[in-house]
Formats: sequence, C-alpha cells, structure tokens
Amino acid sequence: MQPLHPTVRTVWSVASVVVATVLGVAVAILDRNVLHVGTWLPVLLAVGVAVGGVGLAFLRYRVWRYEVQEDALYLERGVVKRVESSVPYVRVQHVDTQHGPVERAFGLASVVVYTAGSRGADVTVPGLPPDRARALRDRLRTLATASEPEDGV
Repeated sequence: MQPLHPTVRTVWSVASVVVATVLGVAVAILDRNVLHVGTWLPVLLAVGVAVGGVGLAFLRYRVWRYEVQEDALYLERGVVKRVESSVPYVRVQHVDTQHGPVERAFGLASVVVYTAGSRGADVTVPGLPPDRARALRDRLRTLATASEPEDGV
C-alpha cells in the first residue's frame, strides 16, 4: 500500500486553520451584533476547531493508503468511518491530475479517477508530488484502456 506525501498533512492543517479563522470571525460578528457573550467565545471556538482540524489532518494521513492492483485501484481511508474502495479499471472513464492553488503552493497534486455507473462514484488520490501524480494517472489510463472489452462490431 502506498502512502500519501507527508506534506499533505500541512495542506490539510492549513485548510483547517483557514476554516477555523473564518468560523471565528463569523462568530465574533454574530457575538458583537446579537449574542453579546464576550470575546472569549469566538477565540475559544476558533482555537478548538483549529486544533481539532490539525489533529484530524494527522490522523487522516495515517490511514490514507492506495494500491494499484492487477484489476483495480484499491483505496483505504477514513478516521471515524473507515472506507475501503476498489475501483475496477473496466469502470474507469478517464483520469485527471489536479493542482489547486494550495496544492501548488506546497508542491502537491491530486489524481481524480472518474468512473462509470453511478452518480458521485469518482475517487481522488490527494497529496502526491506532481511527477508521481502524472505517473499514476498514466498508469491508470493504460490499465483502463487495456481492460476495455473488445468491440463486438
């Protein structure tokens, strides 16, 4: 099983701190105009969400694994709810690499595998160095093409 790049912990932690900051500002505005509880509530909430989010980022990293198997892409993830997915190559429609602004800032990319059959069945492998993401994308594309059934015409 392949782990994600360790830098993904930082990306997830930064995202948690951003969410905590926005939440803290929103609660501060609400408190100032409606609640009148005091300045400790938004600060306490923001710090709690930030600490919890950073802890969750480290736990997510510990359990996130993937493997390119003979007939499918296998994924394990989830802290509270453990999810094990197997994506057969025959179901793969196309594969993309994505480099969002935060990922680019930290030198990471994601591979998105779009599947046939059901709504929302796409899977993402986050937190990969760009060269590893491109190699995974190309390998999955090759395996998906090789697994296509022969056309009956």
